[in-house]
Amino acid sequence: MFSKISSRHLSVALLASTALVSGPALAGTVSGNVADASGTSALQGAEVSLVELNRTVSVGNDGSFRFADVPAGEYTLRIRYTGAQEQSRKITVTETGDVTADVALKAASDAEVTTVLVVGQRANMLNAISRQRAADGVQSTLSKDSMGQFPDQNVAEAMRRAPGVNVLNDQGEGRFVSVRGLDPNFNSASINGNRILSTGGEDRMVAMDVLPAELIESIDIKKSLTPDMDADTIGASIEINTISAFDRKKNMLTASLEGSYNDLNSKTSPKAGAEFSYRVTPDFGLAGGLSYYDRKFSTDNIEAADWDKAGFARTLEYRDYDVERERYGATLNFDYRLNTNTSLYLRTFYSKFDDTESRRRLVFKIDDLAPTVSGDTATFVSGNKSSERIEIRRDLKDRREWQETSNVAFGGKTYVDAWKFTYDVSYSEAKQSEAGSTDPIRFRQRFDKTANILGVTFDYSDLTRPSYTIDASKPGAALFNDPTKYSMTVFEKTTKEAARDKETAVRFDAARTLNLESGSFELKFGGKLRQRDKSQDMTYDIYNGYTGALTLATVAGSQTYGLAQMGVVPDLAKTQDFINANLANFTKNADDTFLTSIVEDYKGSEDVYAGYVQGRYDNGALRIIGGVRVEQTKLDMSGALVDADTLKVTPTQVKKDYTDVLPSVNVRYNVNDKLVARVALTQSIMRPSFGKLAPRYQIAENDDGEIEATFGNPDLDPYRATNFDASLEYYFAKEGVIQGGIFAKKIKDFIVTYKTSTAGVYRGVNYDEAEYAINGEEADVFGVELAYSQAFTFLPSPWDGLLVSANYTYTDASGDIRTEDGGVRSIPLPASAKQTANLVLGYEKGPLSLRAAGSYRAGYLDEVGDLDDADQDRYVKDHFQLDLSAKYRLTSHVRLFAEVVNANDATYTAYNNVGGRQRLLQYEEYSWTTKVGIKLNY
Repeated sequence: MFSKISSRHLSVALLASTALVSGPALAGTVSGNVADASGTSALQGAEVSLVELNRTVSVGNDGSFRFADVPAGEYTLRIRYTGAQEQSRKITVTETGDVTADVALKAASDAEVTTVLVVGQRANMLNAISRQRAADGVQSTLSKDSMGQFPDQNVAEAMRRAPGVNVLNDQGEGRFVSVRGLDPNFNSASINGNRILSTGGEDRMVAMDVLPAELIESIDIKKSLTPDMDADTIGASIEINTISAFDRKKNMLTASLEGSYNDLNSKTSPKAGAEFSYRVTPDFGLAGGLSYYDRKFSTDNIEAADWDKAGFARTLEYRDYDVERERYGATLNFDYRLNTNTSLYLRTFYSKFDDTESRRRLVFKIDDLAPTVSGDTATFVSGNKSSERIEIRRDLKDRREWQETSNVAFGGKTYVDAWKFTYDVSYSEAKQSEAGSTDPIRFRQRFDKTANILGVTFDYSDLTRPSYTIDASKPGAALFNDPTKYSMTVFEKTTKEAARDKETAVRFDAARTLNLESGSFELKFGGKLRQRDKSQDMTYDIYNGYTGALTLATVAGSQTYGLAQMGVVPDLAKTQDFINANLANFTKNADDTFLTSIVEDYKGSEDVYAGYVQGRYDNGALRIIGGVRVEQTKLDMSGALVDADTLKVTPTQVKKDYTDVLPSVNVRYNVNDKLVARVALTQSIMRPSFGKLAPRYQIAENDDGEIEATFGNPDLDPYRATNFDASLEYYFAKEGVIQGGIFAKKIKDFIVTYKTSTAGVYRGVNYDEAEYAINGEEADVFGVELAYSQAFTFLPSPWDGLLVSANYTYTDASGDIRTEDGGVRSIPLPASAKQTANLVLGYEKGPLSLRAAGSYRAGYLDEVGDLDDADQDRYVKDHFQLDLSAKYRLTSHVRLFAEVVNANDATYTAYNNVGGRQRLLQYEEYSWTTKVGIKLNY
């Protein structure tokens, strides 16, 4: 059960907890650092134990560990790291002194190669296994090695390799991340411990392709929560970390230069990056990096809509895309160790994703014509009535949109006897902007039963490539590709898009470790304040005429398209030049311009006040972390009620607040030295998207005199989830693990879009038909995760260079939605693929490194098409992609690499099931991209 209490109860709990930590300090402190034998990098995730006391800690990102309040005596210090030789040493703790123990670990199988733990594919695997094993909860880790090598090109693509992760593509490139079959809006994402905000104006989900992988040090995908974590996560908490000067024990400088070639557009794209880590003094260092990528590629696309159960579509579109995406990224971080007890940091990060998309399109629009259907073909002939005409559109979209993400954080940690204090102040910002995009400019010709009668036959026998044939015997055939017959009817210009998302956060944590007869107990408490402001301001200019003659002939061009003959289409350069020279001659529709601009605008503020109390018991074999987190949310949203008939605009504002109490417990048990069991039971929330909450209301009268309304719903409650995880991890070899687990979620107040034709009143507004988001029924998620990773170093040469990593996830995620007549229909949750799987085969020996990575995702429900008709639901077909890479080390400082992305030419297909069979909604193909480059490191 979720209960609600006031924030004063939280304050009482926090004050009470401080009374529990009083007591005399014991003798000494044991601290130190763990690094690889070459002294190159810290070994984050290594486990350090004081054997006689059954106390264990995990090594941090800087390689440090610390035991406080250690009684005087002699102890065995044991250090473990996956793939490394275990070390034990005797230490003596006096009554008055501290002990420092620095440790250098060698590889278990290649002791003579000192860098094997920190360089290459094997290093990535070993680090991921170690950090997973040491984690408090259920998590997966992806990391970069000490040479600055990350296995994939953007953050979303890298996360595709993790168990339970489904990546949603945009133009063939990974963008949004779905974890365990849940909508990407259900994930939270942070960088250096602070929230990454959404660049778009409507949603909370973060576009991961905005973040260059070259600037990322590691990614932790945490699937179970502890009380000291933000609670707004139902899928996973995705924690991204950039480089720190203390991550490495030696100074580092890397630079890379790359060129890529896309087969579909035959263009080459440049990419460059640099990264450094420098210790100015032993206690002060700075680290950072720069990244630039100008990616040019093409996409061929076909889309269909308005399917009839007789087996034909009334809308068919052939789309030819040329895309350029520029990524700029920079990070600069400072670390300062003030003394042995206090360290401070300053973290900065900036990225810009500049997306320019040119789209030429041929569109068939069929009105109420009755076709002649024969098998998989449908033939249409234009008629006399306006409802019997065939409309052909040829248009151009020229959109440039740029997204910016930035974050700056200052904080640190301080030890006072057995106390540990951590603190952080941060500011995050995300922007999405447009200025002057053409979206689109349309040229149209209508065919009827006069001199321009047109006959066209569509062939739907190939699901992914419906084709058309023009009847040459009809008069319209000669006009079909005549650019002089196509007149400009609509020119829509996005004059301004300004979506802004800002958050200021302050966090403080205090922890006190109490020694027990066997093991230790840590009491931790803290609080966090997050103040977030989000807004969207759109300005459109809608033109529906031109002074003078403007036909397609003025800007005519040709296609670069491989799926069909599009004929004459607008040329990008000619269209841009013409609009810039003649904008004053276009006729603006003032009413449409006003309405289109005002209905999307809103402002919102969301303040979250959080506090928690957490206990952590650890006796070496058993670790239990439990407690409760309380989050109070205060929301203030403003928008407008827009009457499309009278153009009356009434400002609206809504305020609300609510409080959630969220208990959680995570149990980790070392059954033996090789087997780890985990169980977690947690409660969490996910706040509704700002776009659904915004009090934006639009009403209009239809042709029948009825009032149609579209509402935002600021009364929406957050999703509330109870989450269960259980897993077993078997570390059967020094460099191998096999694991399996189950997970289950019950999600209350699941949000769905509700449409009704029953008259009613909402927030004082009368309507006959309405559409808005509501809190619906419960949703249930159940799944199984399996994973296996191993380096085959035990095999004879040359096979001892083999590496394998594989995972499989099964997810059964379903929920209920309300139909228009008040009934209930069960659906799989959108974006939830029942099966995801990854297989990575690697080979690394001497100077050569090879990798083949295959990623599979089963089909899934993309969106609900009609509440009452499941056949209209949009599904996406299954997807398998193969990526290949090869690297060769010329010298200790120079490495060459080559990659083939999408080597198997994987495509994208979406469909519905109208008429009892699959019907195309969207098909895209991208072909393959190859990359070659050089990487230097010093």
